[in-house]
Amino acid sequence: MRTAAGVARSVVTRLVPAIVTALGVVIVTAGLLSYADPATAGLMPSASPSDGLGPIPTVSFDIPSVAPSRPAASASAQASAPAGGAVATRVVVPALRIDLPVVAGPTGYPYCNVAMYYDDPRLGQPGEGKATYLFAHARDGMFGPIYNLTIVQHTPNKMVGMLVQVYTSDNKLYLYEVTNVYPHQLNLDRAFAATQEELWLQTSEGYHIAPKTQVLAMPLSVGAADPKDAHPTPHPVVCG
Repeated sequence: MRTAAGVARSVVTRLVPAIVTALGVVIVTAGLLSYADPATAGLMPSASPSDGLGPIPTVSFDIPSVAPSRPAASASAQASAPAGGAVATRVVVPALRIDLPVVAGPTGYPYCNVAMYYDDPRLGQPGEGKATYLFAHARDGMFGPIYNLTIVQHTPNKMVGMLVQVYTSDNKLYLYEVTNVYPHQLNLDRAFAATQEELWLQTSEGYHIAPKTQVLAMPLSVGAADPKDAHPTPHPVVCG
């Protein structure tokens, strides 16, 4: 028999996407989705034991196996759209307190204080019917909570069912739901093979360690977004 808490969670999980689509607005719950100044993102405090996330260690990250073919982006540049298309500009995972601007990935070591999209002809941007691939360091204020749940606590399935919001440069808000978590990955084959709209989040599993954790989220809805929410000012930092 389903518990009252289980029924409530199911109702919330299914009603939230419908409300977002119908109203075309950003969900604001307890301030979790408000955009934090990216200049202070790296100083975001670690989660307290009471939230079940525990302390988030500071580790480095690099993209596995392959490197972007595009030139390195300016450290102050907004994400620019490929010819004829919009690009991801912000990624939010409310349950993990992740809220980051998104920029194009550099050719060298990934930036800090932002998430990055991987630019490859086998991948796409939200709404293009392909996999969108976003990656960020496993550090405080970035994708550290994904590392913590997967590698430190060995509970990656806690992320299944979480909602992920991706804003785009054409002022849209795409809502996804996490369906799978894949630790210890050495390539992007699953994402490259996608034949439908998908979202992938990647982070590292330790300092200069090859395997990565990949999180798969499937689309739920798309709606209009306030331009102020869709265009945070990124402040990527060259880090190592």
